[in-house]
Amino acid sequence: MSRILGLDYGERRIGMAVSDPTRTIAQPLPTVVRRRRRRPPFAKIIEAIEEWEIDTVVVGLPLELNGEEGPPAETVREFGRGLERRAPVTVEYWDERLSSVRARRELAQLDEPVRSRGDKERLDAMAAVLILQSYLDAQHGP
Repeated sequence: MSRILGLDYGERRIGMAVSDPTRTIAQPLPTVVRRRRRRPPFAKIIEAIEEWEIDTVVVGLPLELNGEEGPPAETVREFGRGLERRAPVTVEYWDERLSSVRARRELAQLDEPVRSRGDKERLDAMAAVLILQSYLDAQHGP
């Protein structure tokens, strides 16, 4: 069985996580740093897709607190469409509301609080883990 890639898409960084082969547990991958005002780094993401034999990519969708989609959600959907054009994957979207807040809490519980710029890459990777894990848990049901 192939793995699933989870992405926390952001303007500066893209957090990545990958499932195990049974699609049960998410683990972090290195965060991809973006260059300002440049196209998303599709090549780096495609490298991960090929290396981990990914067939599905779950991208966190930044919904408004009321559940509506705003301009940031459209930006993420545009990124997802671009990824589907470039790689043989299915892109699915998953509600990522408050994932960064939860990621910050998780890291603090691990005695690894986010204090510096470099720590933000760990935060984005943890957010990707939380997005993917939530998706995986929903697929396996109660």
